[in-house]
Amino acid sequence: MDLAEYRSASLDTWNRFAANWDEERSFLWGATRGVSERMVAGLDPSPGDTVLELAAGTGETGFLVAERLGDDGRVISTDFAPSMVDAARRRAEELGLDRFEFRVLDAENMDLDDDSVDGVVCRFGYMLMADPAAALVETRRVLRDGGRLAFAVWASPLQNAWAAIPGMTMVELGYLPPPEPDGPGIFGLADPDRIRQLVTGAGFGDPTISQVSVEWSYDTPEDHWEKTLKLAAPIAEAYGAIDPDERERVKQTVAERVRGAIAGDGLGGLVHVVVAS
Repeated sequence: MDLAEYRSASLDTWNRFAANWDEERSFLWGATRGVSERMVAGLDPSPGDTVLELAAGTGETGFLVAERLGDDGRVISTDFAPSMVDAARRRAEELGLDRFEFRVLDAENMDLDDDSVDGVVCRFGYMLMADPAAALVETRRVLRDGGRLAFAVWASPLQNAWAAIPGMTMVELGYLPPPEPDGPGIFGLADPDRIRQLVTGAGFGDPTISQVSVEWSYDTPEDHWEKTLKLAAPIAEAYGAIDPDERERVKQTVAERVRGAIAGDGLGGLVHVVVAS
């Protein structure tokens, strides 16, 4: 994989799909709020702290952090996609939140001073970065001694059928390439051993890794597919490039497998929440 090409394509994708994530923020937050709550509890920020949020997306985790910071605290809410930063800024204005600084920021090369923040949060970001090791080194650089990092990544495909079924179906039918080992992607940091290696290699102490279950509120297989195409950019773009006559076969294959999952163990998910000092 050419990482420079990946970065460019990823930036373009997230800019274009930001509006969809903004529209579906209630659906996403309803399923994943527990993840952010576990992260904030692990971070344990104090009133007056400055907390950096990386890959903030539409901003919800940072809004939760702000509740713990008092009148003198501050959240630096960042994303490398300007459209995501704009979505988070608009939502903060709607909520009347004023302890925020919104910035476009590349987590792998931060335009921030050394030792400039008291805590860092990153929900579902490091796994998608071209070089998570570099991003974690940068995170340690800007974090003051004694500060904490809390982040979340998805566990294995077997524990996240909601994403694995459509993704692997597209791979099996030849419409997506197989994921590269240790390459960026939704399951790029599913292995706890790799997480520990990257975190300690960046200069942090041995992290604690706990799991949080996620329950998605899909009404039907058709609802699942609609949400997938709206929110999962790699699948949506690959599906859009398929010959129209083949799209129905893909859709029906995914629907059959999702229906079977709903009848069995369901379409829940599992997340690793990582806390390091």
